[in-house]
Amino acid sequence: MDRATFACSTAFFHDSSTSPQAAPGLPGGHVDFIEKVDSFTYSDFFRDYLIPNHPCIFSAKFTEDWGSRRTWVTRDGKPNFAHLLQEFGEAVVPVAKCDVKEYNSNPKEQLPFKEYVEYWQEYIGSGYRSSRGCLYLKDWHLSRAFPEQDVYTTPVYFSSDWLNEYWDAVAVDDYRFVYMGPKGSWTPFHADVFRSYSWSANVCGRKKWLLYPAGQEEFLKDTHGNLPFDVTAPSLQDSRLYPRYNQSQPPLEILQEAGEIVFIPSGWHHQVYNLEDTISINHNWVNGCNVAIMWCFLQDELAAVQREINQWKDPMDDWHLQCQLIMKSCTGIDYKEFYNFLKVIAENRISVLEKGLDEEASAKNTSKAAISTLGMLHAVFDLKRTVKVLTSLSANEDFRKLDLSSLSPSPEALLHHLKAAIDTALL
Repeated sequence: MDRATFACSTAFFHDSSTSPQAAPGLPGGHVDFIEKVDSFTYSDFFRDYLIPNHPCIFSAKFTEDWGSRRTWVTRDGKPNFAHLLQEFGEAVVPVAKCDVKEYNSNPKEQLPFKEYVEYWQEYIGSGYRSSRGCLYLKDWHLSRAFPEQDVYTTPVYFSSDWLNEYWDAVAVDDYRFVYMGPKGSWTPFHADVFRSYSWSANVCGRKKWLLYPAGQEEFLKDTHGNLPFDVTAPSLQDSRLYPRYNQSQPPLEILQEAGEIVFIPSGWHHQVYNLEDTISINHNWVNGCNVAIMWCFLQDELAAVQREINQWKDPMDDWHLQCQLIMKSCTGIDYKEFYNFLKVIAENRISVLEKGLDEEASAKNTSKAAISTLGMLHAVFDLKRTVKVLTSLSANEDFRKLDLSSLSPSPEALLHHLKAAIDTALL
């Protein structure tokens, strides 16, 4: 057994922890920089960053073989507008208005990619000024729209990706995005969808990240319990508006160069600036290490909805169902879909344990290929974490009040199957 395999097996079979711990901070504000590809294993990442929920930066060596880094960038490191127009000119893309606040985010519109690139070039030529303001192409599902394009390869460290494995299986959505924006474009203060992990790789350009460990956001809320839109705004210094701001830690600051990848831990709030004209590849993902955090987030979201419409609880016969519908409209998922999410992941892992995975199946399905690459021990780890969350979901009062007759198999039967599969694998 080599060092990497031993490290993985040690981590997987000493699974006494329940979820990543919210880091109170890192010594001296330090964020590790991973320099060499050949000396950093998946086991290292799993042990030192996924489980403890700590950020890190991967050097540009981890992305140097990406197609986008060869063809999307000019020799002087700028976006290659001519090539991008040639490949994607007819696409329609989501564009955010960085100068406008709508609720606690930037409003978006759909624009032809060709029009956005024309705007961007004019914006640069005018000294980064425009009557249209600063526009930022965000959350573009380019991989889904152009699957044949050689854009990038997901690094193995991020390949245990339950979100995209599930949404690929149901063919509804994905959480793989491309961002493109001029110098000065930015993303307001937020935590990622479902409190997921995220990774972000700069194809070109530079970013500045301000990161707050999970839990620190509580000190940044105003007197009404709302988080700031801009964590650098002078108004945060006003103790009448933000009474706990002085108790917060300074943010961790990361300057991300071209080619580098930033790993953002689960539940960490952050704010991001493009310091140059920048293109990045971004994924959100959940796996066995943080699925318990996702489940806690969903419970918190449902509780918030229930508080909001509590006055209609008695006269409304289907109040619990309405709460689920509202939660899904806000977050993108409800409790029954969360059950199906866990079921798909679990059944894929059981398939690996019971049947193995042939090379043909791996070639056709990147999610299943990732399971195969990470191996049987990882499948067992995933099942053990799924059992913990599924046990909690099955016992949850709000879940049990729903009509569960459409769920197949039943939660009880699925739990029995998972536990049996784990027991058999550990024999």
